[in-house]
Amino acid sequence: MTNINSLNYREQIITLWMVFLFGTIFHTQLALMPLFHDIDVAIMGHHHQEAATMVEIAPILWGMLLFFVLPMLAIVATAFCEFKRFRVFHFGLTLVYTVLNFAHAIADLLVDPIAWYQIVLMVLLFLVGILLNIVAYQWMQIGSRRGKTIALVK
Repeated sequence: MTNINSLNYREQIITLWMVFLFGTIFHTQLALMPLFHDIDVAIMGHHHQEAATMVEIAPILWGMLLFFVLPMLAIVATAFCEFKRFRVFHFGLTLVYTVLNFAHAIADLLVDPIAWYQIVLMVLLFLVGILLNIVAYQWMQIGSRRGKTIALVK
């Protein structure tokens, strides 16, 4: 009989980060879908403001880049590293992302009109984040099986 928890913590963490990233990309994709039906998606368009310039939105783009790059780096580091210090940092990172995800879901509830399909996705991502927190916490609690080395090969 196969044990349901036969995957190790690192594999579970990598899988959960990938689900989170795919969900976040889909969140963006859902927001842009109206463009394919000639519907304006610009928030500024609702307030009759001028269009923003690339310089004005550059901080947002850098923030989005950072938001995506940190989980990508966490995936790579999780695949190759078992340092206790990294596992503690990683757990903290998962908590930060869970808080950010929760705040984003609340912010989506304050937009008029509320896009309920986005809320459902954000709640799903929040739950994935909670599961990631739990697995990252469990991984943080175990001792290193390989000592203080980077596992490049098995």
